[in-house]
Amino acid sequence: MEEVSHVLWAHRTMIKTSNEDTPFSLTYRMEAVIPAEIGMPTFRIAEVDVTKNDEALEINLELLEEKQEKVAIREVKSKIQMEKYYNTKVQNTSFNPGDLLYRSNEASHVEDNKKLGPKWEGPYEVTEALGKGSYKLRDRNGKELSRAWNVCNLKKCYIHKT
Repeated sequence: MEEVSHVLWAHRTMIKTSNEDTPFSLTYRMEAVIPAEIGMPTFRIAEVDVTKNDEALEINLELLEEKQEKVAIREVKSKIQMEKYYNTKVQNTSFNPGDLLYRSNEASHVEDNKKLGPKWEGPYEVTEALGKGSYKLRDRNGKELSRAWNVCNLKKCYIHKT
C-alpha cells in the first residue's frame, strides 16, 4: 500500500508515446520535480532563481493553449498510425448466397464441447447476406436457422463434387 503513491507519481511523470508529453504537465501546466530530487541537492534544485522561475511559469501559461493543440494533433496522428497498423492485419471475409459454410460449435453450443469434440459443424448454406458480416443460414435438409450468424463464427466449406 505504501508503494501506490510512488507508482502513481511515476505514471503521472512518465512521457506517453501517444502525445509525447506527461499527464502531469498537461494537467498542471508545468514539469514535475520528483520527490527524491527535493531531498538531495541536484543542479536542477540548487540553481533555481525564484523570479526567473515565476517568469518562466507565466510564459508557459501563455503558451499553454498552443501546447495543448500540438499534443492533440500528435495524439490524433498516433491513433491514425495505430489504426493503420491494426487494419492491415484484418482479413475481410464475405460469403454469397449459395456458399457452403461451417459454423463454430463453440458459438452455437449445439454439442457439448469436450476436449476432443468437433470445433465446427455443418455444412450450412448461406440463404441471405444481411450486411456487416451477418448471414442467414439453412441446413442441408432445407430448414432455416432461427437467427443470423456473424462472419467470425463461420468458415468456408469446400466440398469436392465428383
